Amino acid sequence: RPDYIVGISYPKSASQHPALARLLKAYADAARADLMSAVGGLQGQKPAAPYDLSLQFSGLVDTPRVVAIAADGSTYTGGAHGNPLVARFVWLPQQQALLKADQLIADAAGWQAISDASREQLMTALSQRLDADEVEGADRAAQLQAGSAMIDAGTAPQAANFAQFEPVMNAEGQIRAIRFVFPPTQVAPYVEGTRTVEIPARALLPHIVPAYRSLFQGG
Repeated sequence: RPDYIVGISYPKSASQHPALARLLKAYADAARADLMSAVGGLQGQKPAAPYDLSLQFSGLVDTPRVVAIAADGSTYTGGAHGNPLVARFVWLPQQQALLKADQLIADAAGWQAISDASREQLMTALSQRLDADEVEGADRAAQLQAGSAMIDAGTAPQAANFAQFEPVMNAEGQIRAIRFVFPPTQVAPYVEGTRTVEIPARALLPHIVPAYRSLFQGG
């Protein structure tokens, strides 16, 4: 319509898992409801630019034991830029249940290990970016300080900071690593987009809840 645009797409693989498909649709419906609430606030006035919801669900993993779907997009309701939509759904077909981060890791020591590894990778990437941009002196120190503060806050050792994750599979259908996904502004400025870190199964296994260890390489 002249005042808003909605585009939502789903992968065909989702139709093989009806309960998962319902969760995907619920996520999309919530995003649509937020957009329509903002449209209602216009009270019939035409915005300077159409309000917009763009959301794509993509299949990442489809095995008998693990299915993973990514949701990526944004919603625009005025302002300088849209609000990002980033979510990951890891489905266990045999249990007919989502696998959530707070169910996966057994204890606080596990989250500390994940936090430490994530921070190391993100700080290395930040330093490499500053090198590539040839940022030096006081500007480099200021950007390192600001970036470090964002990384520290966004990777604090608690499940909520690592809620979005993707399993990375080996050829045998086991999880060889977990890729943790950080939406824009969690660990870096908005302009840098979504950031990720990848932690191998061997580092995770000591901290994985026993019920899920068989999903992992070496478990």
